[in-house]
Amino acid sequence: MSAKGQKQNFEDDLKKLEEIVKKIESGEAPLEETVRLFEEGIRIAKGCQKFLEEAEMKVTKLVEGEEERTAE
Repeated sequence: MSAKGQKQNFEDDLKKLEEIVKKIESGEAPLEETVRLFEEGIRIAKGCQKFLEEAEMKVTKLVEGEEERTAE
């Protein structure tokens, strides 16, 4: 998958997560639906966290590579 596709998925997931939080916070959903939404939110949040960790590793590698080049 391209970086643009990953970014789009991340942004879509983040938007979906925000919608889930709003639904849960409204208190209008029945308990069963609230639990289902919570489970889905946890799954989405874990995926977003993984994406951010991978992006951080890429940035770190780029910065370290740049530091090595300027040190030479």
